[in-house]
Amino acid sequence: MANPLTRELRVAFSRRVQPWWVRVLKWTVLIGGAVALFPTNWFWAWVLGLPALGLIVHFFYRWKTHGWARPWGGWDDLDSGR
Repeated sequence: MANPLTRELRVAFSRRVQPWWVRVLKWTVLIGGAVALFPTNWFWAWVLGLPALGLIVHFFYRWKTHGWARPWGGWDDLDSGR
């Protein structure tokens, strides 16, 4: 079994997980947001806070779903948990 961190990084940097237009849109929004927030006093709070919040939510969801092997969150997806 692969190391969980290695597996997460492999998924995060895979070119097959997201279509090209989603990656372009994502980077456009991230860079555009950074340019818009740079002159404000909130720049570092956003730059450090959003990725930290994203990682916390991601790993919390992974923990609750046992690595996306069980349903969690109120959906009727009972077959994936079997």
